[in-house]
Amino acid sequence: MQKSITSIVLSLLFVFSSTVTAQNNSSPDSLKNISLSGLKFRGIGPALTGGRVVAIAVNPNDHSEYFVGSGHGSLWKTVNNGITFTPVFDNQKSYAIGAVTIDPSNPNIVWVGTGENNNQNNVIYGDGVYKSEDGGKSWDNMGINKSEHIGGIVIDPNNSDIVYVAAYGSLRNSGGDRGIFKTTDGGKTWNNVLYISQYTGCYEVHMDPRYSNILYAVAHQRMRKLYTGIYGGPESGIYRSLDSGKTWQKMTKGLPSEVVGRIGLAISPVDPDVLYAIVEAKKKDKGVYKSVDRGVSWTKQSSYLSSYPFYFQKLFCDTKNVDRVYSMDVFLQVSNDEGKTWKNLGEKNKHVDNHVMWIDPDNNLHLIAGCDGGVYETYDQGKNWNFKSNIPLAEIYKVTVDDSKPFYYVYAGTQDNNSFGGPSRTISSAGITNQDWFFTWSGDGFETQVDWKDPNIIYAQSQFGGLARFDRRSGEKLYIRAYEFTDTAYRFDWDSPLLISKFDNKRLYAGSNKLLRTDDRGSTWKEISPDLTRGVPKEMQKLMGRSWSIDELTRKSSMAQITTIAESPLDENLLFAGSGDGLIHFTTDGGKTWVKSSVPDLPEYARIHQIIASQYDKLIAYAACQNFIGGDYKPYLYKTTDGGKTWFSLNGNLPDKGSTYTIAEDHVDPDLLFVGTQFGVYFTNNGGVEWLPLKSGMPNASVMDMEIQRRENDLVVSTFGRGIYILDDYTPLRHLSKETLKKDVVIFPVKDALMFIPSTPFGFNEIGFMGASFYSAPNPDFGAVFTYYLKDEFKTLKEKRREEEKEKQKKGEDIKYPSYETLKKEKEEPKAYLLFTISDEQGNVVRKIKTDGKKGVNRITWDFRYSIFSPVSLKSTDNSIPWNEPDQGYMVVPGTYKVSLSKFEDGKFTELVSPQSFICKPLNITTLPAKDKLALDEFNKKVAELTRVITGADAYRKELVKKLDYLKKAVIEGA
Repeated sequence: MQKSITSIVLSLLFVFSSTVTAQNNSSPDSLKNISLSGLKFRGIGPALTGGRVVAIAVNPNDHSEYFVGSGHGSLWKTVNNGITFTPVFDNQKSYAIGAVTIDPSNPNIVWVGTGENNNQNNVIYGDGVYKSEDGGKSWDNMGINKSEHIGGIVIDPNNSDIVYVAAYGSLRNSGGDRGIFKTTDGGKTWNNVLYISQYTGCYEVHMDPRYSNILYAVAHQRMRKLYTGIYGGPESGIYRSLDSGKTWQKMTKGLPSEVVGRIGLAISPVDPDVLYAIVEAKKKDKGVYKSVDRGVSWTKQSSYLSSYPFYFQKLFCDTKNVDRVYSMDVFLQVSNDEGKTWKNLGEKNKHVDNHVMWIDPDNNLHLIAGCDGGVYETYDQGKNWNFKSNIPLAEIYKVTVDDSKPFYYVYAGTQDNNSFGGPSRTISSAGITNQDWFFTWSGDGFETQVDWKDPNIIYAQSQFGGLARFDRRSGEKLYIRAYEFTDTAYRFDWDSPLLISKFDNKRLYAGSNKLLRTDDRGSTWKEISPDLTRGVPKEMQKLMGRSWSIDELTRKSSMAQITTIAESPLDENLLFAGSGDGLIHFTTDGGKTWVKSSVPDLPEYARIHQIIASQYDKLIAYAACQNFIGGDYKPYLYKTTDGGKTWFSLNGNLPDKGSTYTIAEDHVDPDLLFVGTQFGVYFTNNGGVEWLPLKSGMPNASVMDMEIQRRENDLVVSTFGRGIYILDDYTPLRHLSKETLKKDVVIFPVKDALMFIPSTPFGFNEIGFMGASFYSAPNPDFGAVFTYYLKDEFKTLKEKRREEEKEKQKKGEDIKYPSYETLKKEKEEPKAYLLFTISDEQGNVVRKIKTDGKKGVNRITWDFRYSIFSPVSLKSTDNSIPWNEPDQGYMVVPGTYKVSLSKFEDGKFTELVSPQSFICKPLNITTLPAKDKLALDEFNKKVAELTRVITGADAYRKELVKKLDYLKKAVIEGA
């Protein structure tokens, strides 16, 4: 009976939530129509580590121009051999890249296949193929939308309209677009010329460089879900077509035929009759094979196989030597004897885990490699590598912040690129550079926690719970992972949770299959829970319609680990634990007893990605869950109001496609929440009734974690593929009420501003003479920030007249032709604008700042300076000359100031917002500060006035000299 009552209550809550959402979305006061472009995310990198690069396409006519495709970080382009890179795909629906191809006959035509072409757990899906006809400036989705993953694209060099696409198909689900697709009209229509089955797609497609009618396709049968991955089957293999894809034949002579996994294929450009294939198969059959008759027959050359074929498994043939072939692997492999023997190419000072390579057709010692660390280039065949340290592609799992002053530090853990920390901003005019970051721990980086009493003590974690304590002062590291010395070892997740207690800075919680606790900073550990998971299943899952033997290229993984921990900030004995196999438990007595929660409509084996406990009510908590690995991409966001006994959905109007990974609760407004999804950040200011995207400044990316820096009111976001982003001072979101939206204009409360003079560590402003490839991320705009809301944009007299005419037209009234005077007034009307006026406490005007009246929420910054005192000049400063500084007033003294807002319209000023006070505070980092700042201010005024007089006098002198020259000429040449 109790269970039935609970179900009824949950159903009523769901119905109520849905009803309120529907009502809210139809409300004219909804935020969904308001522009929030002024609340702009700021990317802080870093670029000292890269991310997984899986595709490279080089312009065949200009090798300094190429595209870089990242599995999670979108598409980038360079036109200067990597001196600078620009993201060119950020506004598209997909950001996971699987393939990039440049048209060999028209390099302005570029094709991109979305959805990464590998098969690891966190591989991201796409939505088909895209085409650009202007070198990547604009894109059109050309279809094959149900493929999820694109393995390769080839273009007929004789006809740009003929394109072949290898559709890999979904890794998690059957069906969809699979096989080889062909278009003969530039992508308007497609024909699935090679289809094998609902479980098998094509990983690669190749074209004979001499004969465009000869094609090769690599088919791969695979599926990965939850505990089991099947990476091969009888349908995998190499197919060939001799008639432009009309018919296909499976090439079998000499190749493994039973259970075949992933195959990497390459055609030698030196002799295209020669093919190489690296074949995943059973032990006796696996290895490298060679064909000298266009794939008709094959000879096994060696038993070498890449370390993880589901993740690597690509070959590239040398452009000059038919016997030389490269294999993508943990370490780059090269064979100089037709694949018979293999050796490491050489990766000194280069990241490992390689996925793609380009070999210069004119100089085969010149290579560009894409790996888990980004992009590297060599001109001596791997003896020395140049790292492209200017592409922020970090794949970050978790992020945290400390409370350092004057600027807080951000810590993060990255896929395959260690854990590190760095400043959220600097005093440098150069911004945040790669040199500002430091490493805290090695391996794949995950959760980091900072001692809130001593921010120099940092706990950083690598894969499977590899925990270390890092001393930022000394650089010392101590490994403190917990071990179970029994027959059954702890099971730590790939991304294990870690939490430092808010009640005791020496207490930490770590999650394996059991919850572990230390009260001495990791020196000793104890269990405080039983196994809080479903346990590892003994049988393999049925995939692709049947059971599979462990010998059939299977890979088993465990989800039965704790994946998230939460401690109530109001009660140290109230803890929550979520597992990778869909369970939530809570304890109210510090771990002595545990209760399993009931979570409605959550798939059985969904991953509990994050739980947070509310800071307002100990009975409230939130859970962000996802079933991504199960092939289910829907959001699963939950809330409990009874301490974890029952949960109800907070999905509301979140998009149906977009897994939920993380949630954050504002520390001032309990109804202001943020959620990170597969496709960006959303927020609600009404407790989840309505969710709205926060997009400004943020590329389309997977948001894995979020942290609020309370002192600064900043939202810090970690993306998987684009590094770290910060929304500086999001407090205006607390004030976006219905009442606010009804007002014509509002200035939101102004945050106290820190005053200092930006340093120039590179000699001149910004990065000085460091060169364009030197990476720097921006600081926040320097100065006092004014955030304002404008309900409607200003309308010109012409726009107002036209609106009146439209209304008359609707009513059937006559419309008179405007008079000459009306049209003249419209033509001569000065443009309307907003004017911010900053004044001191005595009411003296310090500065006026003009800006266009842009609708929505916007920001403008005052740089603490007076208006210029020198004579007005219409000439602009040449910023290309480093020692040229813009003409600017001197800095004001710290203190209280006021800002007011007026508009200039129809030739007159009208006050919109009365003066609002704010404080400018000194940063106090100067070694020898001025003793009397008011006296300094008076001195600056006198100097400015003297400068104005001298400059004006000099300008007058020059005019007199010029007039004198005219007089002299007139006397001599005049009549």
